[in-house]
Amino acid sequence: PLIQVIFSSLSTAFQRSLHHHHHPPPPLQHSVGIIGAPFSKGQVRDGVECAPNKLRAAGLLERLQQQGCAVKDYGNLTFENVALDEPVKGSKSVRTVGSANQRLSEAVKAVKRDGHTAVMLGGDHSLAIGSIHGHTAAVGPVSVVWVDAHADIHTPLSSNTGNIHGQPMSYLLYELQSKVPPLPNFSWMKPCLSSRDLVYIGLRDVDPEEHYIMKLLTVKAFSMTQVDQLGVARVMEETCDYLSKKPIHLSYDIDAIDPSVTPATGTPAVGGLTYREGIYITEYLCQTGLLSAVDMVEVNPLRGRTEDDVHSTVSTAVDLLLGCFGRRREGNHLPDYSLPEP
Repeated sequence: PLIQVIFSSLSTAFQRSLHHHHHPPPPLQHSVGIIGAPFSKGQVRDGVECAPNKLRAAGLLERLQQQGCAVKDYGNLTFENVALDEPVKGSKSVRTVGSANQRLSEAVKAVKRDGHTAVMLGGDHSLAIGSIHGHTAAVGPVSVVWVDAHADIHTPLSSNTGNIHGQPMSYLLYELQSKVPPLPNFSWMKPCLSSRDLVYIGLRDVDPEEHYIMKLLTVKAFSMTQVDQLGVARVMEETCDYLSKKPIHLSYDIDAIDPSVTPATGTPAVGGLTYREGIYITEYLCQTGLLSAVDMVEVNPLRGRTEDDVHSTVSTAVDLLLGCFGRRREGNHLPDYSLPEP
């Protein structure tokens, strides 16, 4: 009997560990609002503005619908190029980036107010400024899961390149407000995120200034070292244990994935997440029932050396988005399916 008691308590402990998060179940039908943001001025390489249409052409909307999602495509935003956008305190295209993000913030706010999970197809990662700002404007405080090879937490004054796609987190965080100078076309932007509500996954190319900031703010980060050490399942478990149960904003830079899988991107860094690890992150966050907005950024079709490079990058980005909205590798079927009668 003692053996039996031990065995049955082990078995319930195992059951419990499987359901260890007591997540709200994901909604029966996901409602997805898609915004294209064909914008490249947060960095210097052309091509990233082609990604929204490439992702659509790869069948993103149809495939979301096939897996039971309601999908509304809000189309592509149009962005004005500010003439004579001279560098400000070392940062490039500040006025253009500021006005683009203001537009995006309004668009994301509208999609959230319409009741959808917002999907922003970038574009470069400077767009996270407007995407996260608009998300919080609509729903209040959020948790951010930032999947990226890079921390993108330079301040405008610590950056050595002046590319704003390496800075978005510094604009968003309350704790860095005093380190970000007032910039033209950014007066609309108020910080909206606490460093306690941020988790990084996949880091492997972090500048010394960024490392200093992350230690200063004690930001939770799972670099590739932690992914290697713990495995992606434990990383996701710890991520969701750490974050409070606020709506989740997933900001996914395609360069988080190893460039052997997603080479068509502007700043590839060797030693990244495998395809499987990248997908697992999306499956796990979907299961929480808390996913409220997703960015898919830095896909650059012009950076692929071959058509295969571009195809592999685009189709991986599509698969990551499908994983966010209920696609399971074990297979899926729609709730109303029944076998044909003979």
